[in-house]
Amino acid sequence: MKKMICLLLALTLCVGLCCGLSGCGRSGYGVKTIVTLVEQDYSLAFRTDDLQYYYVVAALEQLNYNGRVKELTMKWFGEDITTFGKSADALERIGMPEPKTFIIGVDINSFPLAYVSNGLYWGFDIELASSVCELLGWELAIHTIEKEDVAVELASGNIDCAWGGIALNENELAKEKYVAYGPYVHNDIVIAARDNSGLWNTLKLNNKNMAMPTTPEATAALETNPKVAKRLGQITRLVGGSIDCFSYLYSGKCDAILTDSTALYYYNSH
Repeated sequence: MKKMICLLLALTLCVGLCCGLSGCGRSGYGVKTIVTLVEQDYSLAFRTDDLQYYYVVAALEQLNYNGRVKELTMKWFGEDITTFGKSADALERIGMPEPKTFIIGVDINSFPLAYVSNGLYWGFDIELASSVCELLGWELAIHTIEKEDVAVELASGNIDCAWGGIALNENELAKEKYVAYGPYVHNDIVIAARDNSGLWNTLKLNNKNMAMPTTPEATAALETNPKVAKRLGQITRLVGGSIDCFSYLYSGKCDAILTDSTALYYYNSH
């Protein structure tokens, strides 16, 4: 009997140690990066000399100090991956603005920062912009834009701020077509696979099926690495973007996906 008890205790200890090393079955359910295709940073863009810039920045830094930004980053990414500044009295120093409707331009193909679900705008940036407007006493309005049209949308007055998974054009910034706040989140466009897939480098992608979004940005990212593109087998392009890509991956309809590292944070923490 004593030998049996000792054996059970030893097995329990062994299982506990293995769980500690492997995540206790969690590995295999996560998704990992196989290769990074593009590195980019997300920022906010405002018209040059627009006073709204100062109010929004002050509100963001005060919300970050008060813990609201961390609350949202934990909700959407599982950890704080943002780089906003912090200030306890940023708004007190500049004063409160007049009430207004604040229009943001978002890229709805930037899950989980900005996307549409059941006809509603949703995502980390949407919630954060809502918190900023609540603090400033503004009404939030959302306008869908393409990333390459930031300068035009701002100059025309269609939007007050490009905010929602937007990687700004460095040439436009250099020409001062608008002013940026950030970057506040780093994002990589990657090819990824399940933890337990046996895929860990580009050589393992030979003849593997991949799902990817239909967006021009996704296509351009794949074109940056022709060798990897040639290794792949069937490539399925999905209108639903990262959400549909992950559904394909989890259901076994593909071996790998082209997606964003910010989306990996979301799916690995939910």
